[in-house]
Amino acid sequence: MKRSPLIVIFITVFIDLVGFGIVIPVLPYYAEGTRFGATPREVGLLFASYSVMQLIFAPTLGRLSDKYGRRPVLLVSLLGTAVGFLILGFATTLWMLFLGRIIDGISGGNISTAQAYIADVTTEENRAKGMGLIGAAFGLGFVFGPAIGGVMSRWGINVPFLFAGGLAFANAVLLYFTLPETITADHPARVSAATGRGWKRLVTSLKNRRLGFVLLIYFLSIVAFSIMTTVFSLFLMFRFGYDAFHNGWVFAFVGIISAGIQGALIGKLVKRFGEPVLVIAGTLMFTASLFASPFIGPAIGVLGILLTGGISAIGNALNAPTLTSLASKSASPSEQGAIMGVTQSVASLARAVGPAIAAFLIYSAVAHPGFDRLPHNMSDASIMRTLWAAAAIQFAGFLFAVYFARRYKSESRQVGIEAG
Repeated sequence: MKRSPLIVIFITVFIDLVGFGIVIPVLPYYAEGTRFGATPREVGLLFASYSVMQLIFAPTLGRLSDKYGRRPVLLVSLLGTAVGFLILGFATTLWMLFLGRIIDGISGGNISTAQAYIADVTTEENRAKGMGLIGAAFGLGFVFGPAIGGVMSRWGINVPFLFAGGLAFANAVLLYFTLPETITADHPARVSAATGRGWKRLVTSLKNRRLGFVLLIYFLSIVAFSIMTTVFSLFLMFRFGYDAFHNGWVFAFVGIISAGIQGALIGKLVKRFGEPVLVIAGTLMFTASLFASPFIGPAIGVLGILLTGGISAIGNALNAPTLTSLASKSASPSEQGAIMGVTQSVASLARAVGPAIAAFLIYSAVAHPGFDRLPHNMSDASIMRTLWAAAAIQFAGFLFAVYFARRYKSESRQVGIEAG
């Protein structure tokens, strides 16, 4: 019990996100370039299927974690992830790929439950720093996951998914033996769930205008991010002829920057500038990187990829933990699991909407002439409209963030006056 639970949560989320990171650069090649023969549109729907299931089941898992505890929900979700990856790795038909992603999505309540766990063991002053651990785990997952996926793809395009399944199972074993439970018999979350008032309180919380703005900005940011992640590997394959191996290292570079900011700097930045200012900066930087990305080509080279990728990483590193922290602060201790579940559902809805938008926009009526190794039904115009659509969506998030910051500052000042 002397072990810090935050360290255990960090390791748990990190291992889970390594598996998630493996998927992003490898899945498009696995589904499209092998015997499955999926189109770019079907690849987008494959990404979306995972998120649709999270959208449906994340709030339920959040409430279950309030009622029965964080540990059992985390354990079940990790075992579900292991099963999903194994089905993906042993798949022989396209529908089996969808089945694997759907099972993983149904059980994918681990992030929201981990966030609720952090809310259980941190104060409001340290909440953003604690949520930054989740962001750092995301970043490091994008460092090691894509790199592992790229290297292992040389041994077989399905090998990364089998490895991710084994990793998820090992993660479940680690959690079972090392993570203490935070939901005790007298915990506000369990009392609320036991009295049956949890859902009523949750609905009341969602009427909170401040929380509504946070979730709206969060939704727009993740829609833009998911559009980018859906098409980025295809974009690099189209423009540069990159394969899963090369893309893995690009994502690793982005992950290093993101992990460094969220793991080491976000707490200090929040104390100095506050969450709303960081959200404004993050949304604006990500908008700029999305707008500039279509101009990158062989003439600019890998430097352009790393520059826009680095700016994108910084923007998202400022966004994710601060928005999650603001959402958590908008809820009482009895509602942390439910609110984090709703936050995860908002993220899941965004991750379903984003790939669906990408799948529609990336399609080109004129197939690209030339090499067979290039993704079919893509063009320079389709790439530009897809990434610029993501930029426009993120820019809308930036405008809402500016409005929220002004309103948040006004509300804080009013509270101070009334307290005085």
